[in-house]
Amino acid sequence: MTMQNTTLQLRKPRKNTTGNILFKMGLWLYAMISLYPIIWMLFYSLKTNEEIFVSNPFGFPTSFQWVNYARALSEYNVPKYFFNSVIVSLGTVSLTILISLMFSYATSRMHWRGQHFARLFVSLGMFIPVQSILIPLAVLVKNLHLSNNYLTLILPYTAFNIAFSSMVFYGFLRSIPIELEEAAFLDGAGIFTTFFKIIVPNLKPAISTLIIFTFLQAWNEFPIALILITDNALKTLPLGLLFFQGQFTTDWGAMGAAMIIASFPTVVLYIFFSNQVEKAMTIGGAIK
Repeated sequence: MTMQNTTLQLRKPRKNTTGNILFKMGLWLYAMISLYPIIWMLFYSLKTNEEIFVSNPFGFPTSFQWVNYARALSEYNVPKYFFNSVIVSLGTVSLTILISLMFSYATSRMHWRGQHFARLFVSLGMFIPVQSILIPLAVLVKNLHLSNNYLTLILPYTAFNIAFSSMVFYGFLRSIPIELEEAAFLDGAGIFTTFFKIIVPNLKPAISTLIIFTFLQAWNEFPIALILITDNALKTLPLGLLFFQGQFTTDWGAMGAAMIIASFPTVVLYIFFSNQVEKAMTIGGAIK
């Protein structure tokens, strides 16, 4: 037994092999390359216009220009634009997840006439370019008297995200054993109890992934907001960045500060949901 244990110990691969070290070095290099744009933007927000374009475009700030953040918050109304983006993004995420989850459940677990056609019809939404329907969308919003309020953006953003979200939820729902629902029905659970207490908890990885995806889509969207929103009090952050550009000069430092503020919610969102996203990728890779 002792000889056997010694043989097994000798056969274990060494942890610090040359290949392993090179692999880790490659990962660290990739991480640094990926993080550099964020670090550069942070440095950018703490410099003067002269440093940004002439004396120190890529290096560490020679003196921290915190006044850039003060100007972005006070002179350019960034808090209002930030609040508008939060309302629009959260509304879009809530509606998209709710509608696509219920639609995917109906098309993947229930049997009714036209369910496959309905699923394919909704999936076609992924192939429609936003630019091709901007004019009809503007006319529709005007005819429905939805101009210049939060629903002006929430409803179109939700419509554009439902197709992809439904496709993702459909794939995950098809991977959940039907026996879970049958057992719940035998115990006396209704369809709503089964849906919210059995199905939804099993979809947490997919829900977390789509929350991040939908939030980013709504948070960063520009063309639709530019066309549909004309009231300055309702403009979102991507539109608010236009006000940093003047006719003759541009306050690049304050614009960098505004971009850092705009990036903060997305970073925080990913930190909170990153574990669920990793689970979604793992489960998605296992689904055939």
